[in-house]
Amino acid sequence: MKESATDLKSSAGEQGDSVTQIITFVNGVKKTFTGVLSKSIKQGQFTKFRTVDGRLIMINDENVLCVEVFEEAV
Repeated sequence: MKESATDLKSSAGEQGDSVTQIITFVNGVKKTFTGVLSKSIKQGQFTKFRTVDGRLIMINDENVLCVEVFEEAV
């Protein structure tokens, strides 16, 4: 089943169509994700998003301390 392309108006979209996200977890570990499609970001128990190369990333929000979002050069 294909997901609909509803824009949830994520504030990451204000940075551009494709962004880099640095996610800091409560234990201090940081992960950087490049090529995040800002319109694909959906939040629930897990935050889910797709990348320009087709990956689907799912992150448990309970373990996240903060998220930094940077515009990517086009």
